[in-house]
Amino acid sequence: MRGIRTDLAAEARDLWRESAGETSALPGVEARQDTENGFPVETIRILDERGEQALGKPRGTYVTLELEPLLRREAGAFRRGAGVVAARLRALLGLGEGESVLVAGLGNRAMTPDVLGPMTLEHMLATRHLVSALPETFGGLRPVSLLETGVLGTTGLESSELIRAVVQRLRPKAVVAIDALASRRLDRVCRTLQLSDTGIAPGSGVGNSRPELSRSSLGVPVVAVGIPTVVDAATLAADLTARSGLGERPPEDFASASEGLMVTPREIDARMRELSRLLGYGLNLALQEGLTLEDITALMG
Repeated sequence: MRGIRTDLAAEARDLWRESAGETSALPGVEARQDTENGFPVETIRILDERGEQALGKPRGTYVTLELEPLLRREAGAFRRGAGVVAARLRALLGLGEGESVLVAGLGNRAMTPDVLGPMTLEHMLATRHLVSALPETFGGLRPVSLLETGVLGTTGLESSELIRAVVQRLRPKAVVAIDALASRRLDRVCRTLQLSDTGIAPGSGVGNSRPELSRSSLGVPVVAVGIPTVVDAATLAADLTARSGLGERPPEDFASASEGLMVTPREIDARMRELSRLLGYGLNLALQEGLTLEDITALMG
């Protein structure tokens, strides 16, 4: 269905199937579903131009992690979830021992649904200065730098401009970009985590696309990490209309009534606190392979 906004590769694949009326394999795309430590995981690989055109996303690997065990408060869910995030992120980064990483938290602290990036950085270890200043004590840690980019309206700088400048100065081996995403359905909001090795175009899911962060724009690999926190109201109206059997209508039919409205859960502040902690600890485990959850908590004070 045209006009539907989503940042999720899994949803883009579902939309293709709906529009094409197909259940068979999508040309140029591989998909695999499995379960890791009790968390459902789906991996989608866009292999060529056919897959790019069908899903509207660049070729690469997209990993979708369903967070239901965490939201159900299952025993040990946080530890297991952080471990899955770490393992999948580590595989996408493919870093060598001691190679440095820049972690960028994108988003606006003044808007709760957009605060995922900055809040995640609060749960992360910045180690670059420690490794260089006290190698005899911290030499076993990976050099990690953290950057909260802010937004154009308050800084006057595009996130891409700021990150590019820092990359040119620090020369990290990779960048991890954390940002809030948009979904087409409410039942995925704050319940799904996506990792991809294709970079990210901040704000694209909410119709405010900024310059992309990718290997081509920064000169180093970029892994994007995000959780959907909003649904475009027009997209939601079109989706609910179709699912209720009232017939398919494009989101454009509802655009004038919704006037750019975005929908988010009423408990979004609590969800952001919980999910940013999960992401922060998962990233720490991925980047500092010798540390445990308890080590990270102790080091963060």
